[in-house]
Amino acid sequence: MYNKIKILAALLFISHYSFSQEGIPVYSDYLSDNYYLIHPSMAGAANCAKLRVTGRKQWFDQEDAPELQTLSFNGRIGEKAGAGIILFNDKNGYHSQKGVKLTYAYHLMFSRDEIDLNQLSFGISAGLIQSQLDETEFLQSGDFDPIIDGTVVQKDAYFNVDVGASYNFLNFYAHATVKNAIETRREIYTEYESDNLRKYLLSAGYVFGNREKILFEPSLLFQMVEKTTEKSIDINFKAYKNLDFGRLWAGLSYRRSFDGAEYLDGTTVSKQNLQYITPIVGVNYKNFMLAYTYSQLSGAVKFDNGGYHQITLGIDLFCKPVKYDCYCPSVN
Repeated sequence: MYNKIKILAALLFISHYSFSQEGIPVYSDYLSDNYYLIHPSMAGAANCAKLRVTGRKQWFDQEDAPELQTLSFNGRIGEKAGAGIILFNDKNGYHSQKGVKLTYAYHLMFSRDEIDLNQLSFGISAGLIQSQLDETEFLQSGDFDPIIDGTVVQKDAYFNVDVGASYNFLNFYAHATVKNAIETRREIYTEYESDNLRKYLLSAGYVFGNREKILFEPSLLFQMVEKTTEKSIDINFKAYKNLDFGRLWAGLSYRRSFDGAEYLDGTTVSKQNLQYITPIVGVNYKNFMLAYTYSQLSGAVKFDNGGYHQITLGIDLFCKPVKYDCYCPSVN
């Protein structure tokens, strides 16, 4: 029980300057060739159908530490349309959520042939999500709180949609997505949560280098929560090396929030922004992909010195015989 209290206290501090976790949390898993996980317009945008499985775990030595699992699949249906599905399970102490998202995307190709990439995409995901609050261990023997039953697991399901657009032009790409576009309310958090759960994502990147040697990919991801105006930015840099059997790649991501939380440092009040560094390594072997991601939180106030570990497994299916003539790893 003591460990659970510590986890809850740390999460409350982090959540003050982090982001609401309605639906799938936005971590760094999109960098594992998984942009569809956060941008619905990427469903079917690549020349292969993509199956991705991720598992993320924080603080291995702590009971009830946050963890997330996702399973996603997306691909083309016809010449101009794409579709996808995402299943996820997100657990965070006493709180958890499970859900499914179904996606439809439409792709407009402006190229004159099949190898030049100039594609504008639009996508929409409809999601059904069940939130759960476990109150069975809230109260100790003899305690009483009129608003806590202490014997039940509260559950509530709600519907929401994500909408977005993507533009892929040769070595350049850009994405814009609105998550939780419809105002809704989870009844188990009625008194504490706004109807407005909207979050805005903007990302862009460019790939350059020598295809026979090393390719480099700088990119950015900006997030903003509408209700609280919380903002954050990811600064990413990846490098790719093509080999006989496939591709070896590695990268580094730095996330920092624009907003901070105040805390007492001895007798003075200090302010700390959310920031962490994420190295990532991966390999593509033929049609298979394996990636490992490690995130390390920095700052004076943090729950544990350990980091956040994530594994991503993937396989590319039904690939087109001809690839695009560009440096575009997320599409080719």
